[in-house]
Amino acid sequence: MTTVPPDGAVPRAGVLLRILTGGVNPDAKTPTAAAYRNLVMATIGFTLTFWAWDLIAPLGSWYGDRLGLSSFQQSFLVAVPVIVGSLGRIPAGALTDKYGAKLMFPLVSALTIVPVLLLIVVKDSYGLMLVVGFLLGLGGTTFAIGIPLVNSWFPPEKRGLALGVFGMGMGGVALSGYFTPRIAKHGENLPFLVVAVALAVYAVLAAVLITDRPDRPVPTASLATRLGSAGRLRVTWELSALYAIGFGGIVAFGVYLPTYLKNWYELDPTDAGTKAAGFALVTVVFRPLGGWLSDRVHPAIVTAWALGVVALLAVVQAFDPELNPVGTIALLIMAAGLGTASGSVFALVSQVTPQAQVGSVTGIVGATGGLGGFVPPLVMGGIYSAKDSYSIGFMLLSDLALAGCVYAYGRMRGIRPDGDGAAPEATKVTAGTS
Repeated sequence: MTTVPPDGAVPRAGVLLRILTGGVNPDAKTPTAAAYRNLVMATIGFTLTFWAWDLIAPLGSWYGDRLGLSSFQQSFLVAVPVIVGSLGRIPAGALTDKYGAKLMFPLVSALTIVPVLLLIVVKDSYGLMLVVGFLLGLGGTTFAIGIPLVNSWFPPEKRGLALGVFGMGMGGVALSGYFTPRIAKHGENLPFLVVAVALAVYAVLAAVLITDRPDRPVPTASLATRLGSAGRLRVTWELSALYAIGFGGIVAFGVYLPTYLKNWYELDPTDAGTKAAGFALVTVVFRPLGGWLSDRVHPAIVTAWALGVVALLAVVQAFDPELNPVGTIALLIMAAGLGTASGSVFALVSQVTPQAQVGSVTGIVGATGGLGGFVPPLVMGGIYSAKDSYSIGFMLLSDLALAGCVYAYGRMRGIRPDGDGAAPEATKVTAGTS
């Protein structure tokens, strides 16, 4: 015999559940207004901190001339914030799992103001510039703060696009490439003051408007235990390798493309920065496309096709074509492929990672991606200093992209999307397995 609940009992129970969870319906398939508000705030914060993170690169040639730097020294200067920001994502992601983005986003944004202003003070010392560049890496950690925030607010079938939209915050690199040298024409200290003020305003707004999902799982284990658990997932390292190629390529081009265009095509710093900003803008536009496609096709297939395109066009650029039109077309198509791959890889992260571990896994994957952007500028600078050519560097990019294409299509297609976000047992590293 079936018992029918009294009229209104179910609605009252639903209302009670929503009250207890802060107005969030945990079973909802449609994102709430709070989800979109947090997505907007996270994307703005990601954009501003990425602009701060990339402040040195658009002025790299200016610093090189001012301080009399070699090509390698200049490459190292613009690469230092990349490696620090990348490694910093590991603890930032784990701390976000524990304390939430409502604390972490405004805190990291406010702390980033310090190295931004210090760039004004140390501009005449290469050694001190390296130290401040190290501190500036803090701005690159917000990626690992925003991913778990957005991931928690959106249902699985909407996460690919939402994470892609959040990933558009890497357009801060494009903003930096375009606006930083132009603002500097009105005063060499002005770009740093503008970014510092923007970060201060955002930190205040983020403290008010960002909210953690009330029913998000909060881990109780120690930081080391959580990072160790994330590191034992085989899929963590597989995704890290793919992201190192996709996002690492974006970061590498973001920090070194102005130097490459100035050295090889003899563009002035402003023109080189403008074209580099165009490259970054294309990656920004195509990242949500990668997430959107991954909501409809297996993310590994999207990743494979995107990296295949990058491999092909890197070969074209290795033959040093004229910048207009072949070189420009090749670079922009590579930007589209790298942006798409970055979006599709993190769509896969959100599907196969337990919600309580998203921050920790994101930190590791994001760190590896950023580190993937640290090495190429050094390699390109070293190759150019030794061979007076960049061809070898582009051939290496082609080889890596092709390897990622083959691995994504051959191995990663076997990892099926999991709507509940649980990591499949097949992706866990156990004793005796590789």
